[in-house]
Amino acid sequence: MPVEGFKVDTDKAVGHKFKPERWSCNRRDHLLYALGVGVSEDELKFLYELHPQFNVLPTYPLVLGLKGDSSDVNLFKDRAGGGGPLPGMPPYDPNKIVHGEQSLEVFTPWPVAGGSFIAEKTCTGVYDKGSGMVIEQTVDVYGEHDKKHYCRMVSKSFVRGYGGWNGPKGPKAVSYVPPKRNPDAVDVFATTKKQALLYRLSGDYNPLHADTDLARKVGFPTSILHGLSTYGGCAHGILKKLANNDPSRFKSIEARFASPVFPGETIETYMWKVDTKDPKTEGVIFVAKVKERDVVVVNNGYAVLYKESPSAKL
Repeated sequence: MPVEGFKVDTDKAVGHKFKPERWSCNRRDHLLYALGVGVSEDELKFLYELHPQFNVLPTYPLVLGLKGDSSDVNLFKDRAGGGGPLPGMPPYDPNKIVHGEQSLEVFTPWPVAGGSFIAEKTCTGVYDKGSGMVIEQTVDVYGEHDKKHYCRMVSKSFVRGYGGWNGPKGPKAVSYVPPKRNPDAVDVFATTKKQALLYRLSGDYNPLHADTDLARKVGFPTSILHGLSTYGGCAHGILKKLANNDPSRFKSIEARFASPVFPGETIETYMWKVDTKDPKTEGVIFVAKVKERDVVVVNNGYAVLYKESPSAKL
């Protein structure tokens, strides 16, 4: 049932620019993130800072919004509201929020040494889906000193029970349907029981991923793995299987979160190569499943890779 009296003033909410935030990271953060999304010990280029080809996974910026500018642990509820309140948005229960979709577009390769960055966040949509509402936010990340535009991230959060206020339904979603043939590649990642406890050290300290009592209160048998850990694992698998593990060939990724993963489960990512309109790139439709339960956990996935490194000589 809709929440009585709840109504969003979309004229105030949509287009609102939040106060810019300063984010920072270093090589240690990059190493920890790689472990958190399941990079194996034989891929030292992402795990050992003295490796001659040391590099950072291109999805790393996705965790920085919750890490912020500190290297210490933080309170998730404080970081989740970073940038201040959204005008026109009445109060709602934050426990009803589910991460629905996420995209990342790379404009400049992430600096291997890390650095300081300025994040500019804008509310780009609030939609009434009947059973709930979708809040869409776009974050552009710039170097604090070099002013380079590094990436753009778009997240869509679904707030259960807060629909039915006669708001805009939003644009029709693009559907990425896998071709009716065998996948071009499959990546298998066996998570560990400690996976969520490891990933959270990158900055996402949502207690749902550590506190088993809390997880049971909201309907899960135990704590769940962060969706963005699974997401980063999918991106890493695509990079490894179809781009020679070269981060510079990574252009963009988008996907929908379909179901949670429990630490210790095995994630299988199925990939199909498809053509794009740009002759310099190729698309990858992907779906991720949990092997043990045969449950889809990430769907409507689509990544774009450069066919060769943009810095390669012609």
